[in-house]
Amino acid sequence: MALSKVCVLSLLLLSLPSVAQDDGHATMQAKFPNQYQSWASTVELKQRKDLLEENPALVILWAGAAYSKEYHSARGHAFAVADVSHTLRTGQAVPAGEQGLSASCWTCKSPDVPRLINQMGVENFSSKNFADLGTEMKNVIYCNDCHVKGSSELALPRPHAQKAMEKVNLPFDKQNSAMQDSQVCGQCHVTYYFRPERSNIVNIPWIFGNTADKIEQYYDTRRFYEWIHPISRTPLVKARHPEFEQWSRSTHAKLGVSCVSCHMGNSTDAEGNTFTNHKVISQALNNYDDVCQKCHKSKQALTSRLDHAKADIAAKARTVEQLLVKAHYEAGAAWDAGANWEMMNAAIMDIRHSQWRWDFAMSSHGLYAHNSKEAHALLDKANEQVTAARTKLAEILENLKVTKVNYPDYSTKTAAQKAIGINLEQLTKEKQKFIEQEIDKHWPAVSQVGYQN
Repeated sequence: MALSKVCVLSLLLLSLPSVAQDDGHATMQAKFPNQYQSWASTVELKQRKDLLEENPALVILWAGAAYSKEYHSARGHAFAVADVSHTLRTGQAVPAGEQGLSASCWTCKSPDVPRLINQMGVENFSSKNFADLGTEMKNVIYCNDCHVKGSSELALPRPHAQKAMEKVNLPFDKQNSAMQDSQVCGQCHVTYYFRPERSNIVNIPWIFGNTADKIEQYYDTRRFYEWIHPISRTPLVKARHPEFEQWSRSTHAKLGVSCVSCHMGNSTDAEGNTFTNHKVISQALNNYDDVCQKCHKSKQALTSRLDHAKADIAAKARTVEQLLVKAHYEAGAAWDAGANWEMMNAAIMDIRHSQWRWDFAMSSHGLYAHNSKEAHALLDKANEQVTAARTKLAEILENLKVTKVNYPDYSTKTAAQKAIGINLEQLTKEKQKFIEQEIDKHWPAVSQVGYQN
């Protein structure tokens, strides 16, 4: 029974039509059976949380962005294509000739992306609509995403990652082994945005550096924003899982402890052979005996330390979120009362900068373990900035003779989405129609992993 569960994804992938450029599952399974079998077992990592349900304040903070529609916790690599296909964030097909969501949203979900970029060119690929290339995504995150095809040699196949390392003068072939181990993960576990002036290609904003401050400097210098908050009119940018950046400044990085060290620990097969486990677990403490105890002598003490760090960071984050929600609505009340940009600019920029730092901390998976010092610094600064925004807004509201601000009910996901005008029932109905008419009928089998009836 256990073997059949592990091989579910493997069998599914082997049943797909041949893709000459990337189809090498049988070869890799034969050459690296242990690694292959552990990779296939990522299908077991199927649990995820509805983070909007768990923390409805996110709906308000991301109002106007697709993240306010649906946002779940990450799960196994086996679900990468299916989850991005089914989420409300990617919507549905658009009429022929119209521009919809960029195909760049596929970039980190499949090794078919580098194949298509090589065929089409990066800008031509990115200029396509997301839905138009769904039929091409025939493989989930796989060997070729991290290794030279057919071998164990590490590789960096995505153009945005290659260019990012050029910006910091650390090309892949000049990196030490710990950096390379983390860099292959950091192709995707990194923050990025789509460059509108270059057909929405994926770009990592490291021109000035990769800290929250330096990336903010880059965005502000470019006067770049991804959406306008509909309540406060704040021009916002979204941080996206900047694990690589935060790891690079951590004690682990300084000691040569990589992403692979903790999340892909060594395992031993029945014949006593040691191999790197490619199941890629999220809870690194499960590898304590093989990895952590070399430096952390007590599992109980380490667990307690991490639990406290997680709780402390979460408490700070909830405080900042509540203040940001209030700031957005106080700004909205000021606009409604006749405020102009000359009056509002300073407060709006404080909101922008505060939310950026909060997001840079909280959109990262496991920052409490990766770099808790940075998490506290980000949230402390975010608190300071949103407090400054609210002080300015209080003065503006007083001058405009506004005596009451109507804050929303965001006690539940449903209430929060109602407050910002999201009709979840209608969005779900439209998405389901697209799934039934397009994904179910025309897209490859990997787009259904975890969604089969």
